[in-house]
Amino acid sequence: MDFAYSPRVEELRSNLLDFMASHVYPAEATYAEQIAAAGDPHAHPPVMEELKAEARSRGLWNLFLPDERYGAGLTNLEYAPLAEITGRSPIAPEALNCSAPDTGNMEILAGFGTPDQQKQWLVPLLEGEIRSGFSMTEPEVASSDATNICGRIERDGDSYVVTGHKWWTTGAMSKRCKLLIFMGITDPDADPYHRQSMILVPADAPGVRLVRGLPIFGYDGGGGDGEVEFDHVRVPASNLLGNEGDGFAIAQARLGPGRIHHCMRAVGMAERAFDLMCKRAHERSAFGKTLAEQGVVQDWVAEARLAIEQARLLTLKTAWLMDTVGNKGARIEISAIKVVAPRLATTVLDRAIQIHGAAGVSADFPLAFMYAHARTLHIADGPDEVHKMSIARRELYRYRPG
Repeated sequence: MDFAYSPRVEELRSNLLDFMASHVYPAEATYAEQIAAAGDPHAHPPVMEELKAEARSRGLWNLFLPDERYGAGLTNLEYAPLAEITGRSPIAPEALNCSAPDTGNMEILAGFGTPDQQKQWLVPLLEGEIRSGFSMTEPEVASSDATNICGRIERDGDSYVVTGHKWWTTGAMSKRCKLLIFMGITDPDADPYHRQSMILVPADAPGVRLVRGLPIFGYDGGGGDGEVEFDHVRVPASNLLGNEGDGFAIAQARLGPGRIHHCMRAVGMAERAFDLMCKRAHERSAFGKTLAEQGVVQDWVAEARLAIEQARLLTLKTAWLMDTVGNKGARIEISAIKVVAPRLATTVLDRAIQIHGAAGVSADFPLAFMYAHARTLHIADGPDEVHKMSIARRELYRYRPG
């Protein structure tokens, strides 16, 4: 394993760090002000278009896509350090057109979409002209087991009729969301892994009803998460992604890269929290000493640095495995980082909040918002317990008698 940056990655990384320092961090306050002025937490502030234009001019666009026809052509290992940097600011991923769920949706459109589907939906997503949503999770079932999904996709002549109740449909709250990718059952009699399919549903199709937004710990933002009802939504049969029964396999193909993107951004969040924590420790005094001189704070700083380095290395190893043996071959390592990275982010953010005192839970610093996002990563894309179950099964299998 060699994690050294290639010359191209070094160039992109240097460019991205400069973009973050000169444009992204200064724009965070403006972004918040423009959102507040719009009166809509999911509004699209003008400063975001300015950031996107600057990112494109620098060649910092669609970095996540390994397919050179559509993206930068970077491997998972090459993209990982760049994803980490974008994790330092909540507004950075969208500025580079690298934000969820659009990234995962673009990946499956690039990998499984027909030429017509790609022309209609992938191209405008690649251009950053529209947003999209991913409708998989359902309130009535435990979606940690994707085979539980009970939404229906039923063939009717040249159409499919889509019926279901979804929530946590990431991206649905944005007025720029034009496409929803729906996962549901096409054949209830098939085995559990071939019952489901995925289909493209225009967000404005008759029968699609946005019920409400779902704030996370009271926070809204970006494309938002929505509860959506699909009431006998009729779409052309040509909107099916892949073949009937491919839904579970497509979901797994989508979640592998998505998980590593989340995990590297989580490392970036931890680094941002670490920076703020250390600066605050030098600025504040208690009981005659700066916080930086207090033994407990020094312990927190040391433990945070150890945890960040460990999580980064494990994530880089996983990226390397995905590039060399494929997502399936790296599935246990993907599960491992999906547990480790959110744990790292929430722990370091929690310590940073504590060192900031009351300021840490305010909106004057990004820590509380970042913590809310990091905490959801213990659940999103599979809860920690499911990933640990997979790891334990693999390890115990190796010791099984015979």
